[in-house]
Amino acid sequence: MLLSRSIPVLKLGKYQPRYPLIQGGMGVAISGPNLAGHVALHGGVGTIASVGLACNQPYYTGRNYFEANQRAVREGLVKAREIAGEDGVLAVNCMVALTDYELHVRSACEGGVNVIISGAGLPIKLPDYTKDYPDVALVPIVSSVKAASLIARRWERLYHRLPDGFVVETPLYAGGHLGVTKMEQVESEEFSLERVIPELVEYIEKELKSPIPIIAAGGIWTREDIEHAFDLGANGVQMGTRFACTYEGDASERFKQAYIDATEDDVVIIQSPAGLPGRALRSPFIEKYLNGFVESKPCIANCLTHCRYRTERKTFCIAQALIDAFMGNWEEGLFFCGSNVARITKKEYVADIIAELFGAEEKE
Repeated sequence: MLLSRSIPVLKLGKYQPRYPLIQGGMGVAISGPNLAGHVALHGGVGTIASVGLACNQPYYTGRNYFEANQRAVREGLVKAREIAGEDGVLAVNCMVALTDYELHVRSACEGGVNVIISGAGLPIKLPDYTKDYPDVALVPIVSSVKAASLIARRWERLYHRLPDGFVVETPLYAGGHLGVTKMEQVESEEFSLERVIPELVEYIEKELKSPIPIIAAGGIWTREDIEHAFDLGANGVQMGTRFACTYEGDASERFKQAYIDATEDDVVIIQSPAGLPGRALRSPFIEKYLNGFVESKPCIANCLTHCRYRTERKTFCIAQALIDAFMGNWEEGLFFCGSNVARITKKEYVADIIAELFGAEEKE
């Protein structure tokens, strides 16, 4: 079954996936090389989340966090490319909020990435970090036209270039960190796709005068959701949560089971140690945190530029909590998720999801 309307072409710099679909970056290690490789193989943009990617690698000792992670990003891209083939489009999601953000970006470029997707802050210096790799497409994540305008103006002035795309992520439905700084902004219609995408389309056409594609993110699940995003003016969509619970997904089976078991009442908004609202499952660990008590494991590394646990000994070590979730530790993990997680009732194959959305070929 095909979409009832024509499918836009999504072109990110030199790269054009078969379908206008980006698999969202999910850390820690939830969207690793296996998931990204298979999404790219079947026609989408497969995305590796760079944060904490080395957590399950044999060379990670607990004391070499930064060095091990650089190696994991490079080697992860090699593995993903083996799965995706030469024509597959691979991205790495690099968080601006990381203290070693520049090293994540450079490691991705060295590993042969096609696209860098960057949020959790404004990626003002991203073109500088990638200047030796001009073929790498650069795609900021934004929640407002104001953020997109600031990035575009700064990039034009400092680097004489514009972004190769914008991911517009709405905090209303997205998973993980939500792109806004205040809890009251999470449910504000000001940051809805219906408000932001048409405004960004107009801004790009009138001010930037460049064919920069817009990718809608947050709450995308069905063909109807995709068509709605296209009607708003988007050229593509980004989906994360649904791909996390695939057979090819890199997370542990217990992590996937947590998604399968989740109900709508299990989804909560927390104030993360990064000082940003985030959407997650109400695991035992998060239940304690919401009730004002949490016993955190020690800080793994100075990984965030802003961390309340490190500076105030409040909240918890988010890196360790996300690693616990990835490993399947339901009692002590932070299980980030999108608002649609309750719609997951079983594991799926990547190929079947893409077939349902775009009329692609069935899995082999």
